[in-house]
Amino acid sequence: MSDGRSRTNDPDRRQRIVTATLDVIAEHGVAGTTHRRIASAAGVPLGSVTYYFTTLDVLLTAAFTDLARQSSDAFQARLTQAENRVDAREAIVDIIAGSVWAKPRTLLLSYELYAYAARHPSVSSVMQGWMNASRAALERHFDPLTARALDALVEGIGIHNSIDPHPLDRAAIADIVHRISNDDDGPRATGRDG
Repeated sequence: MSDGRSRTNDPDRRQRIVTATLDVIAEHGVAGTTHRRIASAAGVPLGSVTYYFTTLDVLLTAAFTDLARQSSDAFQARLTQAENRVDAREAIVDIIAGSVWAKPRTLLLSYELYAYAARHPSVSSVMQGWMNASRAALERHFDPLTARALDALVEGIGIHNSIDPHPLDRAAIADIVHRISNDDDGPRATGRDG
């Protein structure tokens, strides 16, 4: 009975634990993430963490799923504003150069997510879902192969800019996006064999 009351009195506890997990990962990396650090960051008893998440892997998967959802939602929201291809190109530049994708914390968590996903199939499927959602949003304005290239560009430039002492500025990013998405120069590829 007391378990039911504590959940009723703290309905956001599970989400706080997930959010705290991302904070701990951002500060210590996956390798330094422990139940104890998460509990401390969430301001909950250690037993609450293991009550909601039976293993650390289950909790990391939930946290990375939350990160993917948040990032995907922000990406799609910005692209949804685009009414045509010109607007879509501008949206992509905003996503790369603005605050949609290039936040240092998001990039750092993405590095951790990629490394973790490489060794954990359950998180690999989270990554695939994130990529599929991004490509679907891009395919509203671009053919599948261009959408795939633009999706890789968004993450690639963001990652490079985060560590490059001379990051690309908005004008250079806009030029690259235009070059990749300009379909006036040749036949359209579908990205599929055949």
